[in-house]
Amino acid sequence: MKALVIIPTLNEENNIEIIIKKIIFFHKKIKILVVDDESKDNTINIVKKINKKQVSYVIRKKDKGLGSAHKYGILYSYLKRFDYCITMDADGTHDPKKIDQMINYLKYKNYDIINTSRFVQKNSLDDWPLYRKFLTKLRFYIVKIILNTNFDSSGGFRAYNLKKVDNRFLNLVKNNNYFFLIESLFYLEKLGYKIKDIPIKLKFRAADQSKMRLFHIMDSLWSLIKLRLKNNVQK
Repeated sequence: MKALVIIPTLNEENNIEIIIKKIIFFHKKIKILVVDDESKDNTINIVKKINKKQVSYVIRKKDKGLGSAHKYGILYSYLKRFDYCITMDADGTHDPKKIDQMINYLKYKNYDIINTSRFVQKNSLDDWPLYRKFLTKLRFYIVKIILNTNFDSSGGFRAYNLKKVDNRFLNLVKNNNYFFLIESLFYLEKLGYKIKDIPIKLKFRAADQSKMRLFHIMDSLWSLIKLRLKNNVQK
């Protein structure tokens, strides 16, 4: 089994070493690819010092954005003939111990994509500030209603069975920012792939601030409307 963990980064010097070392501790054979959008801090210098046999990185000087980083990493996974790829955030909110469970669902339960959800169990956001819980739940219900989906599609912690999912699904996904996460899962569901939501308890970001800005929120809202109109989603 060949599996690759893809971690997009932008100025994550306070988090990146912690998350990589956790992945390595729990998963001795899994490879890690850091896709960096020209961090201005010490992120890449830290990555360079960590287990070169297991960790690689790329610094992108164009075509930046969270969604673009996911696309790059997923296509790299196909190119290097990995069996599975896992995408996750660099900020420490995603628990690497979940990776085994995600891969096992792909290997033994005949699923194509495993998606982690903050809404399968009630205590998933227990340590989050009230306003962040409200915004996260509001986004979930807006997407659920507009796109007629029950998946928690705005999270970045996913596993793909590359032997079963055709990489051409990426050609359908136009957004290169945060909305990539919603748009990509929408098309994967529309294409008929077998997707499973599994529960995850999401930690609140411990260090640094979220990279999401007002521009990303407005871009996501506009992209959501366009996606709905383009596909005429029906029950």
